Amino acid sequence: MAGGASRRLGRNKALERIGGEALIERVIDSLVPLTTEVLVVVARPEQAADLRLPPWVRVVSDRYPGRGSLGGIFSGLEASAEPWSLVVACDMPFLNCELLRHLTEESSNVDAVVPCLGGQPEPLHALYSKACLAPMERMLRAGQLKIAPLFEAVRVRYVHEAAIDRIEPHHLSFFNINTQADLEAAERLLQCDP
Repeated sequence: MAGGASRRLGRNKALERIGGEALIERVIDSLVPLTTEVLVVVARPEQAADLRLPPWVRVVSDRYPGRGSLGGIFSGLEASAEPWSLVVACDMPFLNCELLRHLTEESSNVDAVVPCLGGQPEPLHALYSKACLAPMERMLRAGQLKIAPLFEAVRVRYVHEAAIDRIEPHHLSFFNINTQADLEAAERLLQCDP
């Protein structure tokens, strides 16, 4: 997901660099071992030009422009050739492959697998099946843009904090960049990583 307006940071988060690498590059590199295709969802096609993506990455534009994260998730899920899609934000520099793999292992007999931290779902670090498309589209057409109501319309398996802690006790997978201070903190975290 790389179509956000980056209002708080004031510039395109996907292009911000930590450890000499753009955030979007770090996210793509984290996903490559886990998937057969990588899609980058942008609000408008011209946003992709600045991202300098590898040629094998597919760019998808929002099918419902201006409809926030729900519209972006829908657009990527609809465009995917796969029945399931890992959805992550472009500003999550410390994604944990083992945790993402765990989400995929929890996908039987449900439509979505969503981690929860502090009792709150993390919809931009989750796994969605194509079964979510119809309820998402109904919500988008009705102008209902919050993601949480989707989880009442589909079968969801929540991955609770205790399970997350066994794999990723510091929760860095969920660290995202919204401000200059976040960028600086990410750089410090990267330098401390052994």
